[in-house]
Amino acid sequence: MADDMEDEGMEDSGASAPKKGGIGGLFAGFLKWILIGVAAIILIVTIVVITTLILNKSGKRQTSIPVSEEFTSQREDYDWYTSLDQIRTLTSDANPASVSVTIALGYRKDDKQASTEITSRRIEIIDFLRRFFSEKTTEELRPQNEEMLKQQIRDQINDDILSNSRIRAVMFTSKDIIQQ
Repeated sequence: MADDMEDEGMEDSGASAPKKGGIGGLFAGFLKWILIGVAAIILIVTIVVITTLILNKSGKRQTSIPVSEEFTSQREDYDWYTSLDQIRTLTSDANPASVSVTIALGYRKDDKQASTEITSRRIEIIDFLRRFFSEKTTEELRPQNEEMLKQQIRDQINDDILSNSRIRAVMFTSKDIIQQ
């Protein structure tokens, strides 16, 4: 009888524990690895965000570009009078060089009076420029002196030729000095 009881206990214990496997076990294992991957991604993203906020001091940029007042102020826009002919003359040196210059005159934007006056005095301006460059030496016409030359031209045109308006800038669109 005891043997019968032992045999029944063994049969019951073997029948009550079914084996795991098949599609159900495969799905559970796959789901487990997906959850581990999602948790790892969330952990990594959280660490990156916190580290970035700490390094950037709560969202401020680490590198800042200094802005100087010199570069932030707006330069005045000009209209340009470019209808002056090319000026050709010789320098006043003992061994004269040939000078060929084309100049643009800048005046305030939408200043119709300046445009009209420059146009009406175009021949006088061309004559002045020819005389101006023929009185200069090759040394005075070097590129290092261009700003001084532009200022002299602007001042003399404003003082001696124009009466009702002013030019604000002078630019050389071409300037060639050829030694002979």
